[in-house]
Amino acid sequence: MSNVKVSANTDIGVDDSINLSNEVCPMTFVLTKMKLDALKPGQHLEVVLPAGEPVRNVSISVKEEGHKVLKVEKMGDFFRLIIEKG
Repeated sequence: MSNVKVSANTDIGVDDSINLSNEVCPMTFVLTKMKLDALKPGQHLEVVLPAGEPVRNVSISVKEEGHKVLKVEKMGDFFRLIIEKG
């Protein structure tokens, strides 16, 4: 994990968070899925990802799994996603 901070301070309540800023595909989705599996439907997961392929792949894959991407926010060289478990 890097020094990129994840924080529950957001207009959308966050129940858990994971910093994947140093990970690459397919581990970004695998680790996101594991975190989502531990949540209850309706809970929110904050995920920090590198720009490019990881953001695209995680966004597409979680939607295919029945979850919702509520927010995508650029944070320098990284992106912050808020995902609602379906």
